[in-house]
Amino acid sequence: MENNELAPVVINLNIARSGEISESFLGQFGSAIKMLLGAMFGSSSSTYGPSLRTRAKISGTPSQVAAFGDAISKEKKYMESFLKYGLNDPRSFNSRYQLENAIKSFEKETGIKWPIK
Repeated sequence: MENNELAPVVINLNIARSGEISESFLGQFGSAIKMLLGAMFGSSSSTYGPSLRTRAKISGTPSQVAAFGDAISKEKKYMESFLKYGLNDPRSFNSRYQLENAIKSFEKETGIKWPIK
């Protein structure tokens, strides 16, 4: 691991099926999402700084992993849209609608509540 690389983020999406969801897991999951989004934006306002890279290992069924990928990518697109156009722009409303659908799919597929609202 290089100096500018964080330890890998590991997320197990099968945890809900095993009945092991706890407040601790949800807190760690929220922190992992925050870290991944910070790495996606790579901005100096990120808690982790612009030069840090994050690796992630997402485990679960193929449909769970796909739902996670869709939700996090829609989260990023929504953030980009409202930063560029503002919250009252139709493009931001459309991005938000797509994000909400991706979140519903993720929650249905995994049984885990999406940590960002």
